[in-house]
Amino acid sequence: MVLFKNFLFNFFCFCFLTFNVYAQKNYDRDVIIYGGTSAAISAAIQVKKMGKSVIVVSPDKFLGGLSSNGLGWTDSGKKEAIGGIAREFYHRVWRHYQSVDSWRWQKKDDYGNRGQGSPAIDGEKRTMWIFEPQVAEFIFNSWVKENDLEVLTNEWLDREQGVLKKGGKIISITTLSGTVFTGQVFIDCTYEGDLMAAANVSYFVGRESNEKYGERLSGVQTKNAKSHQFKGRVDPFVIQGDPSSGLLARISDKPPGAEGSGDSKMQAYNFRLCLTQVESNRVPFPKPDDYDPEQYELLLRTLRAGSKHVFGKFDPIPNNKTDTNNHGPFSTDNIGMNYLYPEGSYEDRKKIIIEHVHYQKGYFYFICNDPRVPEDVRKRMSSWGLAKDEFKDNRNWPNQIYVREARRMVSDFVMTELHLRGELKTPKSIGMGSYNMDSHHVQRYVAKDENGTAYVLNEGDIQVNPGGPYQISYDCIVPKIEDCENLLVPVCLSSSHIAFGSIRMEPVFMILAQSAATAAVLSIDGNSSVQDVNYSLLKEKLIEDGQVLEIKQQDQVAFGVGINPNDFNGVVVDGNQLVFEGEWVESTSIRPFVGSSYFHDGNGGKGMRFAKFPFQAPKKGLHEIMVSFAASGNRAGKVRYEIEDEKGITETFIDQRKVTDNDKIWHSLGSFTFKEGKSYNLKVYNQDTEGYVIVDAAHIIPLD
Repeated sequence: MVLFKNFLFNFFCFCFLTFNVYAQKNYDRDVIIYGGTSAAISAAIQVKKMGKSVIVVSPDKFLGGLSSNGLGWTDSGKKEAIGGIAREFYHRVWRHYQSVDSWRWQKKDDYGNRGQGSPAIDGEKRTMWIFEPQVAEFIFNSWVKENDLEVLTNEWLDREQGVLKKGGKIISITTLSGTVFTGQVFIDCTYEGDLMAAANVSYFVGRESNEKYGERLSGVQTKNAKSHQFKGRVDPFVIQGDPSSGLLARISDKPPGAEGSGDSKMQAYNFRLCLTQVESNRVPFPKPDDYDPEQYELLLRTLRAGSKHVFGKFDPIPNNKTDTNNHGPFSTDNIGMNYLYPEGSYEDRKKIIIEHVHYQKGYFYFICNDPRVPEDVRKRMSSWGLAKDEFKDNRNWPNQIYVREARRMVSDFVMTELHLRGELKTPKSIGMGSYNMDSHHVQRYVAKDENGTAYVLNEGDIQVNPGGPYQISYDCIVPKIEDCENLLVPVCLSSSHIAFGSIRMEPVFMILAQSAATAAVLSIDGNSSVQDVNYSLLKEKLIEDGQVLEIKQQDQVAFGVGINPNDFNGVVVDGNQLVFEGEWVESTSIRPFVGSSYFHDGNGGKGMRFAKFPFQAPKKGLHEIMVSFAASGNRAGKVRYEIEDEKGITETFIDQRKVTDNDKIWHSLGSFTFKEGKSYNLKVYNQDTEGYVIVDAAHIIPLD
């Protein structure tokens, strides 16, 4: 009898424990969000605010995606296009840096106000657009606590058998731990689109041909890929001039493909590193376990030829740190090594990520330590290191690789270059983008000149302004109804390669995720598919919650509306007459300007970019030279100009932040003596500048 009682007791204990384990491994919520990105947290906040139950199922241990993993130099374009929860994030950043205690390694006044396209700190609008990784992570974690969000980390979707569908709807998803999540609506907020793919929703990997959607900038881009190229003809062979010796590492032995043709290749990934020169907070660049200096022979050839491109994108963030990005022909982008990542298994992706880590660690270690690297470059790079107080749990290395592009859904509506340029209308706006149509390089290949001599080129880099803010359609975040009726995809949305190059910015992902969450709740309340959500109700709620769905046309700046250069006497040098060294960005963001646009240095590449205005003197004698730019607070305060005339070279400096009385655009450099018909040059440099250096037009006016 005692044995039987003990058996019953043990049996009931076993059942009780089994029930509890089972209960802990099953979650039933209104909305299931898969991913740990900034989009995922934004979506969860919105669902919770609208009164529905929600859980974030994150494969990542740390929340925030790229926003909390080094991408602190916000890529956004027009800041007025950012609203809702996304703007609240940048308001939180602003609040954080109002405290004196937040400036441990630098005084607030010493940081300045450098931002990407606008001031970093906008006190009037109480926002700040540049921040440290740890600050972003702190904000996301604070949001989780404040909104009492349910978040499970390190939960990886079973991509083979983990999605249960019935009648065109997802019923549940299961992770590799065996945990089951049942919901009414699901939102895929991953950079890879894993839930979307596992649910058998239509998608595309790679670059569409230009012909596919009538575009100009998708597909293979050899002719337009002018930025981040090698200066001069760099030999690609191990023994220079000897093809039989084989190619240097990191060069493809295949041709790039026909111009404008489609392929399955990806723009390059990298890690956005947080670096510092503050000795007490600096960790020297580590040597990777499998360090191989031969992987950087191509880099060595560019450095020994005099290139300093390796310092081109050390963008300053608070506390004497950087958001360090790719810059130049051979940099932190691991070109050609990520093609298999989007469709790869978790194990395959892990191998690709490790390869990227080793490549990028080796890149910096090589520059700092290889005796063949020019000494000035070695010493300068050795003064930098990883920030000791960032990513403490990962040896000061970011946890998230920069997945610039992976899968992209194909729904009934596809955002294309034509929608971004305003050549086609975009229905059902749920937010706006405005950044350049931007792709990093996709491949590195061998080209030949007219004499058959081989040299190295990169392919794929595109940086084209769409002409102003543009709307993003609700229809591009919902699948085809025959694919799935209760899934929303605000990150790997339905878009062509080049359109996604502009949309793929962290603020935009947060915007689209908030809109997706709103639609999810309306779908539940209306007992409808996500495709049949009442857009009028959706629009009303989005506007109520501060989303920006449109900007009036008169507030947008388009190409071709500048001051006509033919309206001036003398000589005006503008547009394609200019000669540029280094990477310059074409823009129309601030009026007025001469011609169809102006150019700026992107507030980067300091000391590696200059522009030249070549001209012939219209008469003999004295001339005044004026340059045009619209003064603004984010401009550089001390820009150097060099003027060549009959007396030699004259150097002068102009404050591009200061407004003049000459129609607020023309600024005099002084008077100079020329000979009629003789060729001269005016040059402008971005060396030792703080802020954006603007290059627009030069006006040479005869005075005699």
